[in-house]
Amino acid sequence: MSERKKVTIRTLFDKVVKQKPISWLTCYDYPTAYFQEKAGIDMILVGDSLGMTMLGYDSTLPVTMNDMIRHTQAVRRGAPMVFLVGDMPYMSYQPSVETAIRNAGRFMAEAFCDSIKLEGGAEMADRIEGIVSAGIPAMGHLGLTPQSAAALGGFRVQGRGAAQAKKIIDDAKALENAGAFAILLEMVPDRVTKIITERAEDCIILSLGSGPDAHGQLLIYHDMFGLYPKFKPRMAKVFGNAGEVILNGLTQYAKEVSDKTFPAPENWFTIKDEEYEELLDLLK
Repeated sequence: MSERKKVTIRTLFDKVVKQKPISWLTCYDYPTAYFQEKAGIDMILVGDSLGMTMLGYDSTLPVTMNDMIRHTQAVRRGAPMVFLVGDMPYMSYQPSVETAIRNAGRFMAEAFCDSIKLEGGAEMADRIEGIVSAGIPAMGHLGLTPQSAAALGGFRVQGRGAAQAKKIIDDAKALENAGAFAILLEMVPDRVTKIITERAEDCIILSLGSGPDAHGQLLIYHDMFGLYPKFKPRMAKVFGNAGEVILNGLTQYAKEVSDKTFPAPENWFTIKDEEYEELLDLLK
């Protein structure tokens, strides 16, 4: 494919105006980022979900800023032209506006992100406002917010009741008014997402398991290729079972090493006979 142009906020808003859905995936490493850029993906989220998909934790809570910066730097090297979003990990923004600005700045200065994302509704509007005032594009995240999963009663759909749906709608407007250029809705009912998208005036609405009416869609990369063994979320579509291919390959490798069919002569290097004879003489 031809050389890609840099995806910017303007690029994303242009797609919204032209009613062209935005494609968005998570990514945590250089080679995956390289392939996602080559595939023409618009946006990459280096999510704190790496705590589960890459580091093996049971939740996102143990992930640190240093974890996020290191993985985000790798992704940026692999995908220099995509719109890159750094996910603010647990307690990197909740304590204060100043803390939020400082850590958002690390994403921009150290990992060359295009924006950051943080979880929470109206109670986090001052964090969004502070970050945006510091010149950093900020994205909100509503619905199922994994950092607050315990308070939400686990990994469950949010907004099925009218009162809770109304709060998500109000929170979305509060984040937009605070300066968020985009909001991710995770596991929110489709009709609630449609209302939020229709009411958004200068804000991009993105869906993760929240229906087709948002301006774009996000999937967790490990879910779409069967690479996360603990569970398969309902909102994930498996586009290719790479996990099964990898497992079969590993099993075959273990077998061939065990029965000595690997390595074969084409899999190793040798030395010329005359050099080997000279080596033996030198060792005498």
